[in-house]
Amino acid sequence: MTEARGSESGGKAQQLPDRARARDLGLRIGIFPTGEANAITDVEGVRVGQTTIVEGDSIRTGVTAILPHQGNLFRDRVPAAIHVGNGFGKLVGVTQVRELGELETPILLTCTLCVWRAADAMVEWLLSQPGMEGVRSINPLVGETNDGGLNDIRARPIRAEHVVAALEGATGGAVEEGSVGAGTGTRAFGWKGGIGTSSRILPSSLGGYRVGVLVQSNFGGILTVDGVRVGEALGRYSFQGQVEADEGDGSIMIVIATDAPLSDRNLERLAAGP
Repeated sequence: MTEARGSESGGKAQQLPDRARARDLGLRIGIFPTGEANAITDVEGVRVGQTTIVEGDSIRTGVTAILPHQGNLFRDRVPAAIHVGNGFGKLVGVTQVRELGELETPILLTCTLCVWRAADAMVEWLLSQPGMEGVRSINPLVGETNDGGLNDIRARPIRAEHVVAALEGATGGAVEEGSVGAGTGTRAFGWKGGIGTSSRILPSSLGGYRVGVLVQSNFGGILTVDGVRVGEALGRYSFQGQVEADEGDGSIMIVIATDAPLSDRNLERLAAGP
């Protein structure tokens, strides 16, 4: 069976499960308030679409698409930057973003061995859009994490229709989290990983700008919630059987959106963090 959650034709709103988020349980992290959806889509214009692929007993993967605005991104580009904290991900499109400081396609996230299929499908989709008839170069931006522990990654199950469904089904508002889209087969902290998202609003004295984040989590370590080492307290974390202090493995993709008037240089500083 192949599921395509949140990617219905016509851009219908995603039907989210009745599932508590951290703030519903009284966990309030940070000092600034969240946006209405507490998601990357709280930044005006940003939309997210996801296709979840579940086939038989071995395929658990998908595609997550992030669109900065509703127009033709190739014709109306936005400032962008990429920061690599530590890793060697199969990130397609990094060179042009770093050289020109701008984004000309949506951002896709998927599994490691499906990056190129996803990029090819997005390019084909973009070339078919109105006003793109004379375009001879496109820089698709596609990131990944390796979900081979839960997914038959060598099957490379991502097809063009999965990518198109995520792109054309992208909506604003609430964003489905957990085992969905590019997070379907990921793991983190020795537990099930997936897609997560959140947002914060700065006070008016600091500009009132919005910052939203979406992550594809797939790494080791000890689950820590607001400073509390929950994974250690529960007695479950990565490499527990080998060592008591996990060295950390795997990777994470973090997409940050903001309406603050930042240049690509300052966007990179924002991405790098303190």
